[in-house]
Formats: sequence, structure tokens, C-alpha cells
Amino acid sequence: MAPNLSKSTADMVGDVAVDGLKPSSRFTLKGKDLAVDGHPTLLDVPANIRLTPASTLVPTADVAGGCFLGFDAPAPDSRHVVPIGKLVDTRFMSIFRFKVWWTTHWVGTAGRDVENETQMMVLDRTADRPYVLLLPIVDGAFRASLQSAGEDDDNVALCLESGSSTVQGSVFRSAVYLHAGDDPFDLVRQAARVVRPHLGTFRLLEEKTPPPIVDKFGWCTWDAFYLKVHPEGVWEGVRLLAEGGCPPGFVLIDDGWQSICHDEDDPADGAEGMNRTAAGEQMPCRLIKFEENHKFRDYKGGLGLGGFVREMKAAFPTVEQVYVWHALCGYWGGLRPGAPGLPPAKVVAPKLSPGLKRTMEDLAVDKIVNNGVGLVDPERAGELYEGLHAHLQASGIDGVKVDVIHLLEMLSEEYGGRVELAKAYFRGLTESVRRHFGGNGVIASMEHCNDFMLLGTEAVALGRVGDDFWCTDPSGDPNGTFWLQGCHMVHCAYNSLWMGSFIHPDWDMFQSTHPCAAFHAASRAVSGGPVYVSDSVGSHDFALLRRLALPDGTVLRCEHHALPTRDCLFLDPLHDGQTMLKIWNFNKFSGVLGAFNCQGGGWSPEARRNKCASQCSVPVTARAGPADIEWKQGKTHPVADVENATQFAVYFVESKKLELLLPDETVEITLEPFNYELLVVAPVSVLRLARGGGAGFAPIGLANMLNSGGAVQAFESNRNEGELTVEVAVKGAGEMVAYSSARPRLCKVDGEDAEFVYEDGVVTVAVPWTGSSSKLARVEYIY
Repeated sequence: MAPNLSKSTADMVGDVAVDGLKPSSRFTLKGKDLAVDGHPTLLDVPANIRLTPASTLVPTADVAGGCFLGFDAPAPDSRHVVPIGKLVDTRFMSIFRFKVWWTTHWVGTAGRDVENETQMMVLDRTADRPYVLLLPIVDGAFRASLQSAGEDDDNVALCLESGSSTVQGSVFRSAVYLHAGDDPFDLVRQAARVVRPHLGTFRLLEEKTPPPIVDKFGWCTWDAFYLKVHPEGVWEGVRLLAEGGCPPGFVLIDDGWQSICHDEDDPADGAEGMNRTAAGEQMPCRLIKFEENHKFRDYKGGLGLGGFVREMKAAFPTVEQVYVWHALCGYWGGLRPGAPGLPPAKVVAPKLSPGLKRTMEDLAVDKIVNNGVGLVDPERAGELYEGLHAHLQASGIDGVKVDVIHLLEMLSEEYGGRVELAKAYFRGLTESVRRHFGGNGVIASMEHCNDFMLLGTEAVALGRVGDDFWCTDPSGDPNGTFWLQGCHMVHCAYNSLWMGSFIHPDWDMFQSTHPCAAFHAASRAVSGGPVYVSDSVGSHDFALLRRLALPDGTVLRCEHHALPTRDCLFLDPLHDGQTMLKIWNFNKFSGVLGAFNCQGGGWSPEARRNKCASQCSVPVTARAGPADIEWKQGKTHPVADVENATQFAVYFVESKKLELLLPDETVEITLEPFNYELLVVAPVSVLRLARGGGAGFAPIGLANMLNSGGAVQAFESNRNEGELTVEVAVKGAGEMVAYSSARPRLCKVDGEDAEFVYEDGVVTVAVPWTGSSSKLARVEYIY
């Protein structure tokens, strides 16, 4: 008989029935309804649902009236699906797993609209009720998600599962955390701050530092070589980027460098899996040694990966960071049992939960399920990472992209369930990363599930927030080159609302010669994350890349991570034919708005996959203005003077025009399908002129860069001997643009008189490259 891991009701500290909540909680039972601030939210709540005030379980946290939700089940089991109340005529936005590895945005108005494997759900506020967050988390050895109770049932259901038939329970008190608030962006962050001390298994992004690659321009080898990557090709790729004026600051050597083989292959034949390079053919392969395969091992007669990395860094000084790819379990198929020099492994047959069976069909999942995974016992998971990472560090590797992360839940039957198995592996990974890669040298990938966010982010501070960049639709739908690009943008923007509390969002690589390359480049430029491409060797759009990257391999990165604007949180920017995706971010002295027409396809609940919806690919019109930017979210890096601003200079990066707006004014933007516009929104400062009167001034940034405002690093004014001088420190080179209501008498660049153009309130000055992004140019406007 399976052990019952649940605590009895008598042993449950702080167990409070629904109708016995402390008066201080914003969540109460009003009749049979769950109410927030006295207003019904979930209707007909079943009698077995239990609420516990957050202050009871997390007495030290600033809980602000939040509470935990659990339930009593009639009998112990390893998986429970229980209704928690009906949702009727209430707009919601959510994040759900459409693939085993990836999540995306979904909206609806009723319980029947809630998607399978929902990781987060926000109910829109009304005139009477604030925003409400439902955040499924981990409860003991069980992990939670939300779903619909049925096609014709408006109950929201809670799914709680251990991942092992031997791990059962019947009494749960903290499967979902509920939080209410008037700001949807504060809502998610505040909830994460409560859950953090409650679980004690992760750290928030605000407690960590992302790795240095977030400030670098990068090149990934995947789309250039796939599994056929080799050192000479990597060298040539870096050389050609450097010669084109866009040298990479980091290089990611993707899948194809490891020593692997199929079970039927002889590990001694020397092929090391490099005869398995067709699409998907590598996925049944298993790791046979920690060392690199012969392509890299034999570099220049045996210098190995380490020799190659050392020589590449010496030849190309901008390349300060080199990462390599590996899967969480070593390789797609894990480790080959009995391979000398590797920890013992056992081939485990993956088992898909009912929830995973309803996700989109996926080649990787099919291959893994059919061939099993060579799993290292969780007690020895640390040996896997130590062996792999120690060799990589000795070879000059600075970090790793850890892929295929959400695999463990399929393998947990014999290992104490998904939570305990995940804890063991993430503990081993965390300890190794701290020993070998500075504690943060990781990009997490294929990790979109709350197990990872809640159990695996103690050290990991950077992770992918979207599905892979697909050049074309692998399913062959019409308009395939384009519609998936909009999907990718929406994945990244909305996922960041959830994941951004745990990891710094990485919007993934793209190709600069793709038909939608500028569309992607604009989003990456203002995403606040790393910017890297996967161009084929020598196949580059350097004009576009130079709008992203500086000549020393760095980028102009925003101060925050990009998020959707408030007015499109609860709308569908993929296939309603009318909603434009708008995202906001900050630079030091301005905000930035990105507007993207992503309409053209997305998730189909009926087909259980993403589908093209070409009828929605139409021009879209939206309004945008200073109020779209969540200025108060810039608490760590506040935008200067925004609180006192009565006017904003709004510069259209693509249209190259400037408009003056009041704080609550907006402008109309119309975009064709898969087109974009970026707006620099800079508060106007009123300066007192030496000759009397005032002048409005706002530094915009470099007009030739996509994240124009990121170039402005300092801004001050001073009066001296009858002159007013405005000084702006600029990172990068090109056309420095500023708004000035008065024509300057003189402009200087680094102390030398400079020609300038003044037209319609816009001052433009050419700024030369200083030789380094750490050496700022000084532009002076003298009145």
C-alpha cells in the first residue's frame, strides 16, 4: 500500500475552513461563492475546498491579504482533479503549456475556456473588484496546475499530481496561491515574494544577477550547422561577423559537439554520433563520455575544445563568453548505461501524464518516449554535472545552455515523484554552476513549467521565454514563413509576466536574413535580454545587425524586461484580427514602446496545436502614449524626471518623426501584418535659458539604433557665465537625436565644435565611435 504523505487535519498548522477566514484576508466565502473584497469571483465553491491566510503559513512575508487554497480528497491518490468554483462572465488571461516544454498566452471569459496545464491565471478587474491572481504552486510532494473541468462546465479545476503512484495524499492546504491587487504587474511580483519564503526552494530574479552575456551581441551555431557544427566553421562564422563590423561578444556552440551514440551503435567505432545528423535522429542518442567528440577533440592535431576556445578568444578579443549546449540529463536520451567514466545510468521509460497527453504533438517527445532516457540516479545527479562542467571549465567554457529541462516529470515513477526528482537534479546543477560558471553562467531552455520556476531557479537567472525561432512552419501551413514569427513574439512577451519574477527573459536567437528579421530584431532590441543570431556562416544583413550591435560586441540593453501593455493583457494579439501587441520597457532617461502586428495564427483548442489563421493577417490600428509605460515599475532604475513631466517627446524610430504629447495623450499607429514601430518616450525637462525664458529638452538617443534611447547614459544641465549647457553622455555611434524647443547656439562632441541640424524641434548631431562602449561620448548643447 502506498504511503499517505498528507498531514491529517488535526496536524495542519493554520488550517482554516473557507468560512473561517481571518477578517484581514481579502478572500472570503460569501454564501457558496469565493469573494474578493466582498465581491463574488468563483461561484459555487465545493465544500471540500480549504483556504488558509498567507499570514498563517508565511508570517514573515508582506502578504497583503493573500491566501493559499487547498482541498480535502475522499481518499489518497497520486493525482487529483478537483473543481474549485465556477468562473462566469469574467475576463482572464493565462499562461498554459501548449507543448511539454513551452507555454504561451491564452484568454477567455469562463471556466470552460481555461486551458490544460495552466501555470498562471489573472482575472481582470471590474469596477468593484481588483485584479486576482491564481498561481498554482507545489504542495509537499505534489505539483499543481489549473484546467477546465469540462467542455460544458464552467468550473475551474485544480490538477494536483505527484508523478508517482507510490506518492499519494488526500489533504492539501497550499496548492494554489491567491493574490489580489490594483496593479497586474505588482500582482505577480508580490505573489512570488510570498511564495518564495513559503517554499524556500528558489530565489527571485531581483535577488540574482544575470550572466554577462545579456549585455553582449551573440552568435549561436544551431541554424548555421545543426549537428554538423565543427571548429573551423565556428571560427569562420566569427571571423566574417567581425569583418562585417558586428563582432560577437559571446558564442554559443549548440548541439553537435558532444560524444553520443544510438544504443545499436558501437561506442568504439569512432563515429560518436556524428553519423546521426538528420533532423530528430540525434534524440534517441545517449552521452558516452564527458569529453567533446572527435571534431573538436582533433582540432589542430589534438588541441581539443580547450585549444580551440583559447585560440578563438585570442584571435577575436570581443569574444569574452563562450557557452556550449547540453541537455539536463546529459543528452536527449540521457547517458548510455555502462559507459566508462560516466556515473551509472538506467534507461527509464517515460510516462506522459494525462495533462501532457493533451499538449501539442512534438517530435522530441515522441522520440524520447519511444527510446527512453538513460537516467542517473538522483542521488548521483551531482556527479553528472560535476564531470561535464569541470571538463568544460578547464576548456575555457564560460557557461552552458541547459536544454530539454522539462523531462524529469515523465521519469519520476520510481524516484519519489516529480518534485523530489526535480529537487535532486536542480540541486546538483546549482552546485556545479556555482563551482564552475560563476553561479549564473546558464541559459535555461525548454523549461516552461512551474516545477522549474519554483524548484530550479536558486541560481539560474536567465531563461528562454518563447518556443524556438522557426524559420518556417514545419507543419506546412500557408503563410508559414510569417505567422509563427508573431506567435514567437507573443510567447515571449506574455510569458515574461510570469517567468520574469524568477528568471531574466531571453527572447531567443533569430536569423538576420529571414523575411521577418527586422520584426524580430526590433523585439530583441527592446526585450531587455540578450541579443543573438543564428545566421548561416557569411549570410548576414549587416545593415540590420548594426542597428542592434555596437562595434565591440555589446548591445544597448534596456533596464527592465519587456512586458505587454496593460490594455492588451486580456486581449488576443494573434488571431482576433484587431489587437496589436504592445510592449513596454525602460532605458535610463526614457521609456520605450514596441508595437507589433502579430495577427495570423496561434493556438487552436480543437486541433490541439498552433495553426495558421491567415484571415486574421490584416492591418491593425492601435493607440499608444506615455501612459502605456508602467513608469512606477522602474523602482530599481527610475526614469529621470518622469514624475514631474508635464510633456513627453515621443520619437518614432522607424518613421523618424517626433511628436509632443501630454501624459494622457495618445497617437494612432496602423501596421501592416508582421510590421512594427518603436517609440522612444522621453519626459521633457524645462530648462531656464541664460537669456531668459525656458526651453524644453529631452534626449532621445541614437536614431540609427533600434533601441535608440539605450544610448543615453547620462543627462545634466548647468549654467556658467551666462550660458546654459546641456550635456548628454552617449554610448555607441551614429545620429544623436534630441528634442529642444529652442535652437542651440552651439553643439560640441567630446569638447570639439560639431555641426548639427535643427529642424522642427529636433537636434541631430553625428557622434563618432569612441573605440569602446565603456568610453562614452560627450555631447554638449549650448544655449
